[in-house]
Amino acid sequence: MNGAQDLGGMMGFGPVVPEPEHVIFHAEWEKRALAITLACGALGQWPGDRGRYVRECLPPIDYLTSSYYEIWTKALLKLLLAEGMITPDEWDAGQARSPAIPTRRPPLSRERVAPVLAAGTPYDRPVQAAARFKVGDRVRTLVKNPVTHTRLPRYARGKEGVICEVHGGFVFPDSLAHDQGDDPQWCYGVRFDGTELWGPDSDPMLDVVIDVFEPYLDQIG
Repeated sequence: MNGAQDLGGMMGFGPVVPEPEHVIFHAEWEKRALAITLACGALGQWPGDRGRYVRECLPPIDYLTSSYYEIWTKALLKLLLAEGMITPDEWDAGQARSPAIPTRRPPLSRERVAPVLAAGTPYDRPVQAAARFKVGDRVRTLVKNPVTHTRLPRYARGKEGVICEVHGGFVFPDSLAHDQGDDPQWCYGVRFDGTELWGPDSDPMLDVVIDVFEPYLDQIG
C-alpha cells in the first residue's frame, strides 16, 4: 500500500544518518518491546507479512512521529486486539482479566528462544510454473497502487530494468499478509539505472538492484 513507510526517493525528510553498528537499542523498554513482539509472533496467530501490513496501516502522522519500536508496539496492540488475545480493558489495566485463548503454537519457552531464532523462518517454496524471466531479460515493473500489502516500492513502479539474478520461489507477501495462503512466486534481482528511478539529475553512475516478485513484472520486447 502507499503509506508513510514507503519513503524511498522522497524529499523533505532530511538525509539518512546511519547509526553505529553496535547501537541496537536506545532505551531499556525497546528490549522488552522486541521480546514481546517476537514472543507473540511465535504463537503462530499471524505471519510476519501481516505484521508489516498492520504497521503500514498506522495513520501517517502517527507513523512518522513514532520511533521504530513505538511503531512495533502500536501494531502489536492492533494484532492482539484483532485476534482476541487481549481486550481493551486488559490493555488499559496492564494485566490479564480472562483466561488466555488457545493459539496455533504453544508459548515460546525460555530455553527454546535461542534455537528458534537461530533456525529462522524459511520462506522459500517450490513454484509450479517455470520462471517467466531469465538473466539478461529487460523488464518493466507494473504501475500498481494497491490498498493491500505489497513489496514493490513506490519509487520503482513503472520502471525499466534488467534481470540480473533468479533467486528462486518464495512465499508471496501480497497474499500471505491477507490470509490468502503462501501463493509461491518467482523472485528476481532486477538492476535499475539510477536515472531511470530518479531522473536525469540523479547520479549517472548509480545502479540499484531490487528483489522483485514475478507478478510485479512485464517483459519488454
